[in-house]
Amino acid sequence: MIRRAREDDVAAMVELVHELARYEEEPDSCHLTEEQLRTALFGPDPALFGHVAEVDGAVVGLTLWFLNFSTWEGVHGIYLEDLYVRPEHRGSGLGKRLLRTLASECVERGYARLEWSVLDWNEPSIAFYKAQGAFPMDGWSVYRLTGDALRSFGG
Repeated sequence: MIRRAREDDVAAMVELVHELARYEEEPDSCHLTEEQLRTALFGPDPALFGHVAEVDGAVVGLTLWFLNFSTWEGVHGIYLEDLYVRPEHRGSGLGKRLLRTLASECVERGYARLEWSVLDWNEPSIAFYKAQGAFPMDGWSVYRLTGDALRSFGG
C-alpha cells in the first residue's frame, strides 16, 4: 500500500534514508535524525512531504519531496529528493507506484513537472526511470554550495 507519511513512520523513514546513503556509497555523508525529519515533515511550517510503501504493516519504501517552481510555466512542480525501496521488495511494483503517486499529485494540482537527480553510475534506477517515460536533462549540470564554500560566500 502507498500512503502519505505519518508521524509514526519517521523512525522507519530515517532508517530507509540511511540505507539509501549506503546504497549510493555515501554512508558517512548522511546525518539525518528522527528529530530533523519529524520537524521537516510535521513541524509548524512543513516544506517537505513524504509517502511510504507499506507491506504487512512495515514501511519498506519511501519518497521525500518538496515543491519547486517553474518561472517559464508559471506553476509549481515536485522535486523528488529521495525514492527508495528495500532491495527485497524491488521488482514488486512499489517503486513504480511511489513514483506514479507523485505524478498523480502533479496532475491533480496542475503542476508542470516532476523531476529528480540520479547518479550517473546507477544504471538500474536510470533504466527504471526511462521505462516510465522520464528523460535526462542533457546540457544541464547540478551546482551546489555547501560547507566552507557556502559559509564563506554567504557570510
